Amino acid sequence: MGVGLLQAAAFPKIGLSWLAWLAPGLLLVLSSGQKTGAKACWIGYCSGLAHYLLSLYWLLLIPLPIKAVAAWLAVSGVLALYTGCWTWICWRTFPASRIGKHEVQELLPDNISSFLDHFRVINRRQLAIWALICASGWVAIEMGITRILTGFPWNLLGASQYRQLALIQVASLAGVYGVSFLVVWVSISLAMAVSRSWCSKQKALLACAIELALPAAVLAAVIGFGLERLSNPEFAERELKLALVQPSIPQLTIWDSQEKSNRFSKLVALSQEAAASRPDLLVWPEAAMPNTFTRFNRRTYDTITNLVVPNHLWMIFGADDAEPKKDPGKTGDADFFNSAFLVDPTGQLLTRYHKRRLVMFGEYLPLARWFPFLKYIRRVEGGFTAGETPVPFKLPNLGANIAVLICFEDVFPQLARDTVSEDTDFMLNLTNNGWFRESAAQWQHAISALFRAVENGLPLVRCTNNGLTCWIDARGRLHEIYFPDSRDIYGPGFKLVTIPLRAHGKNQPLTVYHRYGDWFGWTCVAGTALYLLNRLLRRATAKPR
Repeated sequence: MGVGLLQAAAFPKIGLSWLAWLAPGLLLVLSSGQKTGAKACWIGYCSGLAHYLLSLYWLLLIPLPIKAVAAWLAVSGVLALYTGCWTWICWRTFPASRIGKHEVQELLPDNISSFLDHFRVINRRQLAIWALICASGWVAIEMGITRILTGFPWNLLGASQYRQLALIQVASLAGVYGVSFLVVWVSISLAMAVSRSWCSKQKALLACAIELALPAAVLAAVIGFGLERLSNPEFAERELKLALVQPSIPQLTIWDSQEKSNRFSKLVALSQEAAASRPDLLVWPEAAMPNTFTRFNRRTYDTITNLVVPNHLWMIFGADDAEPKKDPGKTGDADFFNSAFLVDPTGQLLTRYHKRRLVMFGEYLPLARWFPFLKYIRRVEGGFTAGETPVPFKLPNLGANIAVLICFEDVFPQLARDTVSEDTDFMLNLTNNGWFRESAAQWQHAISALFRAVENGLPLVRCTNNGLTCWIDARGRLHEIYFPDSRDIYGPGFKLVTIPLRAHGKNQPLTVYHRYGDWFGWTCVAGTALYLLNRLLRRATAKPR
C-alpha cells in the first residue's frame, strides 16, 4: 500500500509530483515477481486502494456523514480495481514466459531479491517491449476510468505534472494520456535499469544508461517540443473583461430553504460591487440561483435585469432549469436540469445549456426505476436529466463565442473537446465545490481542468462557489489564483480577469488533439489488447496436450 500512498502524494495538496515517476515502477517490481496473476492483481488493488483513499479523502467532508463514508469507500474500492487490472496485465505479459519452463519457475519466486537476481536471463529487447506495453496498458486503463459507468477521470497520473509546462504541451498532441504514458514508461524503465544494474554490479552505470536511453530520448524530444511551443507568444488580438463572482456558500446553507433569501442577497451584493468595475461579462458559478430560473419568480428576474441593464452587462450564471417531461415513464410533470444561462445587456434570456455528464448518486440514480430503494441514498428525490448537446454561448456585439461546461465536466477530455468548435474563443466552467469545504478537491479539480486548455489550445475560465476561481491560458498557466492581497482561494469575493480573444473572423488554429481526439489513447487500448491476446494464445498453444 505504500506505493499507492506515494502516488497520492504526487497530487495536491501534498503535490510532490516527482513521486509519480517512481510509483508505477515500484509497483511492478512488487507485483511482477509473484507466482500467480491473482497475487499480482491483489498487490495492485491494495496499492490503488491506498492511493484513492488518501487522494479522495475530501469525500468524507460531504455534510452527510454516513453517506460520505459509504461514498469514500465505494468510489475508492471501485477505482482500485483498475490498478489491480493493470498489474495483472503487466504480470501476464511479463517476458518470462518466453524462457524455458524451469527458468520461469525460478524467475517467479516470492522473494523480490531473487527475482532481481534472475533479471539477467531476460532479453533486453523483450524487456523494452514489455515496458512499452505496460505504459500502453496504463493509458488503456485510464481510458476505461474516463468512460466506464459514466466515468470518473479524477487524478489521472499525467495531471500530477501540471507544473511541468514544457512536458505537458504534449497534451496538445495526445491528450493528458500522453503525459501519463511518458511518466509510466520512464518509471518502469528506471525500475528495469536498477534491476539490470543489480544483476551486473560491475557495469551498473552502463546498464542504467542502456535501459533508459530510448525513453530518455523521447522525453527530451517531448520537452523540446514543449519549449518550442512555450516560446511562441500568444498574441491577444482582442480582450474580454470578466467579473467572476465566488460567493462561497456552505452546502448546508444551499439546502436550507430559509436561507435562500439571505444567500441570494449576498450574491447580489458581491455582483453589484463587481459590476462597478465595468466588466463586459458577469459570471456566477454553478447553482448560484436559489430557485429554478425558468419557473417564474419576479424577484429573480428583476434582480438579473437590475444588474445587467444599468451596467450594460452580459451575464452567465448557473441555476436549475425545468421543462415539461419528455419521458412519460418518469414521475412528476417536468424534467429538471443543472443548467447555465446567457442573458444579454437588455435582460433578455438568449440561450441555455443543460449539463450532459451527471454525477452518479449525486444528480441521478442509476437503475432507480428497477431498484426504488436506491432513492434512500439521496438527499433529494427526482434527480436531474442529462442534456443532449453542447450549446455555444455567443455574445454578438462583443464578438465572443464561449464553450460552457458545468461542474466536473471539465475533467473529461472527450467531452470538453466535443464542446469546442473552430470559432470558440475560450471555455467557461461553472462549478460548486462547496460540498468539500477547504480541501484538496478544489486544487485537484483545477489541475485536471488545466489539461483541457492545453489539449484544445484555448483558455479556460473557472467560476466556482468556493475555489478555485481563476483562468488558465492555452499553455496551461494558472492565472488569478488568489484574491488580491491574500493567499486564500476559498472565501467570498470576486475576481476581474482579462481573457485574450481571436481576431474577428479568424478561427483558432486547432491542435492535433482537437482534430483527432483520443487517437493516442485508443491506439494504446488496441495495442495492449492485441499484445495481451497474442500472449494468451501463445501460452494456450504452448501447453502440453
